Parts: sequence; C-alpha cells; structure tokens
Amino acid sequence: MKKYIFIILSGLTLTFTSCESWLLEPSPGVTKLEDFYSVGKTAIQSTNAAYVPLMWEYNSTYFPEWFIGDVVSDDALKGGQSIGDMADVYDMENFKTNSNSTFLLDFYRAQYQGIARCNLPLQEIPKMSTDSVMTASVQQRLIGELKFLRAMYYFRLVRVFGGVPKVTAPIESSNDWQQKHATVSEIYQLMVDDLEDANAGLWKKSQYAATDLGRATKGAAQAMLLKVHLYNKNYSEAKRWGDSIMLSNEYELLDNYADNFTLAGENGKESVFEIQYMEDPTSDYGEGYGFTRGTFTVILTRSRSSKLGGGWGFNKPTQNLYNEYETGDPRRDATILNPTNDEIETPEQEIYLGSRYLNRKYAMMNDDNTYLPLTHATRGAINNKVIRYSDVLLMYAEACCELNDLTPAKNALEDVRKRARGNNAILPVFPYGTYADNQADLRKAIRHERRVELAMEGHRWFDLCRWGIAKETMDAYKAGESAEARSHMAAFIAGTHELFPIPSKEVDLNPAGQQ
Repeated sequence: MKKYIFIILSGLTLTFTSCESWLLEPSPGVTKLEDFYSVGKTAIQSTNAAYVPLMWEYNSTYFPEWFIGDVVSDDALKGGQSIGDMADVYDMENFKTNSNSTFLLDFYRAQYQGIARCNLPLQEIPKMSTDSVMTASVQQRLIGELKFLRAMYYFRLVRVFGGVPKVTAPIESSNDWQQKHATVSEIYQLMVDDLEDANAGLWKKSQYAATDLGRATKGAAQAMLLKVHLYNKNYSEAKRWGDSIMLSNEYELLDNYADNFTLAGENGKESVFEIQYMEDPTSDYGEGYGFTRGTFTVILTRSRSSKLGGGWGFNKPTQNLYNEYETGDPRRDATILNPTNDEIETPEQEIYLGSRYLNRKYAMMNDDNTYLPLTHATRGAINNKVIRYSDVLLMYAEACCELNDLTPAKNALEDVRKRARGNNAILPVFPYGTYADNQADLRKAIRHERRVELAMEGHRWFDLCRWGIAKETMDAYKAGESAEARSHMAAFIAGTHELFPIPSKEVDLNPAGQQ
C-alpha cells in the first residue's frame, strides 16, 4: 500500500511520499530548532524530508535530468503535440538553451533545496543524544543517508552545469550565499568524501526492515562511488568499489528485464536505488503537478491517442535508437512501442519530427503491449530507477576495460547480455567484433550495451559527454535523420554544449560566483 507523510519543519511545509511505511510519520509541528532536534524521532523525520526534492518532477528534478539524459542525446526526441509544446525542452534538444530557461532554473533550485535539507540535519543530528528510537547505529545510518543524498544532489548539478557553489552548512543569511563557484574537481571531491562517509554508516539493503525499503543503503553509496570515480576516469577506484558491491551478494539481475519497470518489480533484487512514489488518491496527475506525490512519468510518456493511454507523448525514442538493438534483443520491445496506423488518432500531434515511437518503460503496460487502464494507481505510483544492478555491472565492465583487465570486463558484460536473452547463448552476430581480447572492440561493446540496456532511463547524454564522443555521435545522428528533423537540429559545438548555462536569476543573486 502506498503511503504518505506531511512534515512541517522550520516553518516550511514538506510533503514526501513513498511506497513504504518509513515515511508514515506524524507532523512534529513548528518549533524551535533546538527543541525539534531533541529526540530521535524528529531526527528521522528531518532525514525523511531530505528525500523530498528527489521526487519533485515537473520542471524541477527528475524531468529535466531525464529530458537532458535522453532528449538531448541521440536516444530520444522531445515529442509532445508540437514543437512549441515544452519549448524549453525543444531548445535543449537543439542546443539553443540560454540562461533564461525556467526549466533549468527550477532544476537548479530544486537541487539546492535538497542540499539545504541535508545540511541542517547533518549539523544537528551528530550533536544529539541517542535514545530508544535513534540508537547509535540508527544515528550513523541517518548521517549516512544525508551524506548520500547530498552527494546525489551535487552529482546532478555538476554534470549538468559544471562548477557550482559548494554549500555544506545551513544558510543563515544572504551573505552566506555570496560565494565563488567551486571547481568541478572540488565538487567531485566533496561527493567522494560524502559517499565514503555514507558507506561507513549506512546499512546493507538486507539489514533494513521491509518497512524501510527505499532508503539509501551501503550498496547505493558504493554504486555512486563507482559512478563518480568512473566519471573522473579514476578507473582503479571505480573497479574497487565495483568489486565491493558485487561481492556483497546483495543484488542480482531479475530474470525478466521488463519486470524492472512494473509495480511488482519495485525495490526488487536488481534495485540499488530508486525514487519512491505512491498512488495519488486525489489527483489524476499527482498533487501539485507531481511535486508532492505521484509521478508524471506515466502521463508524460503515454501516447496522446486515447487508444494508447491518452497521455502527452513526450520523450519519444528515435529511429537511431531503434536501429541500435541487435536482431532478437527483447529489450527493444520492452523499451520502444511502435504503434500501428489504426492506433494513431491525430498524426499531427502524435508523430514528432517523423518519429512515431513511444517510450514503453514507464507507461504501465500489460505483457501484450496494451495499456493498463488509467487509474489513480497507474497514473502515478511507479518508482523511477536511479541505479540498477545492470548499471553497476556495466560500469564495472567499463572500469576494468579501461584498465585493460579484459576478462572481468567481458564477464560482467556478458552477464547483462545473457540476462537480456533469457540466459540463452549470446547472439553470434555482434556489430562490434568478438571483443574477446581486444580492448577497443570491448570498449565499443560495453558502450553499445549501456545504450540498449539503460535506454530511456536518462543516462545516454551524460555517457556521451564523459566518453568525449558527443560531437561525433551527434553529428552522425543528425546526418541520419529525416530532412524534417535535420531542419530543427542545431550543430553541436564541442567544448560548449556538453554543459548548460547557470540560470541568469541565480547569477544575479550570486554575483560572487562569477568572480
């Protein structure tokens, strides 16, 4: 049963939701800071509140990251009923975004709201005495959760904007915000420090009660350390953390790939970390456009046709992505829907720049590709996956490959490939060579596999940028698209378009950041 909580903390109303009861807490009311942080129960409540910005979707957190990760890349087109529908996203996919983008402004601010919700309890909880609710172990776990979340928020910021202000203590005056931007390396070092601390204090997934599933875990911290070091090209450290999470025996691949994107597959054995959502019993789209409970994901991706779910038709897979799948790879049909002519009611609204494809992963489908009826449950309850174990295996394979340690890299890669095919023999025809003893071919194979395994999950653009192949990939993608699509595609400029501009309103508020 999906549950929810209303938290009032420091004069701010914070509403958070989850599929588990760990967020079902009574309101502590409004009180003085020293009085609030007096018992373990309120320490848990303030930690719960730090998760909230993860789930602010519409124009705030997940949508921008998702749109950037997919739509800016060669994996997806914006979609919607016209070019002007979500014009900010149209600008993103065509490298025309400027600092006045409200989309980026909301995203930027949401991350710092999340950071602020981490910084205050990180200051106060270590000073608290333990009690029957917050034992010493729980206290260290809460600190670990908060440091994990702070690292997650900074990770979202740095890979979209580059260097940003490093805020690690509560803001007590406007002067506290007047500071220079930290360098990218400084932000990454903060994330590493936070995640190592988090790893020390967090519990394993198996140590949590069923009522606490969804919280940050030791495995989630290790997976993020693997990811952060991979982004920094520190492959030996990435491999070390990959070894740690793989040897923990806490995670394994689901037998059926598509089960990851069902209600039944939430918080399962393949889930390392996912954003928790719930059924919204009062609103079709989630109260406050998904700001408090329920997700927009289902409505966002379903076709505009009433025959196909009656959604908004955004985040549409490209032909280029469709063609990337090997013949017989079942992940293609688990990821991409190809509606028939009879299923398309309004072609002018449903076919965007020549693409008729639809994103299947979060559309709430039956096994026969029919849509589940739109109810309050199917509109918003499904969780968003942030890190799956297959992602861990492929990151580990990449780190090993770059170290020229080809055998463990190949083994991890083939674990993912075999699962996708129901553990049948790997298809004999592979477009990137045998990759048995060739680092260059193995690197291509891993990059291919990341694309098809994690398609439409918000990874692709960031992968292209960190690999340094965004320009060549986007140039080739543009050349292969229809004349209609090409007419709307701006040229990618290497060294410029990998990052997005800091919103001008934030620049105005913090002129010291530009010094």
